[in-house]
Amino acid sequence: MGITTVVSWIVFGLIVGAIARLLMPGRQNMGWLMTIVLGIVGSFAGGALSTLLFGSSDGGFHPGGWIMSIIGALILLIAYSTLAAKKH
Repeated sequence: MGITTVVSWIVFGLIVGAIARLLMPGRQNMGWLMTIVLGIVGSFAGGALSTLLFGSSDGGFHPGGWIMSIIGALILLIAYSTLAAKKH
């Protein structure tokens, strides 16, 4: 895994995490680093969910991959917000 791959994952995570945060109403208390992590982990969660529902893909670019990544990030963001609210 080269530096280009790592940078691509960080940028992709930031975009997906930011879109998920924009779609979810209310304020989320997290910084840019947590937004990147949310996007990357959400992408993996969305990919796993997509594989379970539709089977494995050929590994190419699909717009549905972005959608499933955002859905995965939204699910994680809801879980994070729920857990953070219970702490207070």
